[in-house]
Amino acid sequence: QVQLVESGGGLVQPGGSLTLSCAASGSIFGIYAMGWYRQAAGKQRELVAAFTSGGTANYADSVKGRFTISRDNAKNTVYLQMNSLKPEDTAVYYCNVEASTKGDYVRRNYWGQGTQVTVSS
Repeated sequence: QVQLVESGGGLVQPGGSLTLSCAASGSIFGIYAMGWYRQAAGKQRELVAAFTSGGTANYADSVKGRFTISRDNAKNTVYLQMNSLKPEDTAVYYCNVEASTKGDYVRRNYWGQGTQVTVSS
């Protein structure tokens, strides 16, 4: 039983910045991977940025140099700092966490509710 709550979405102008947050809560035993995906209208969901279980940060080519993923382990929170935003960044952004619970210690993927990011003049 893990709940992910996202925040930080909104409307920004091209070239602007926005920071997304995703906080995990519940009967968490361990968190192994945390990341962000997005889905634009009419397109498939794609990986934006993620920490692997080994702690390595990976980014989609389209956001390299503009987006930064970070985390606060004490708060079970992952962030996505988005700079130099472009209209093509417009999408619903979803937080994803691989975690195990104290109930059975089985690793599962959990998804946030999604937050809309719109980049437009």
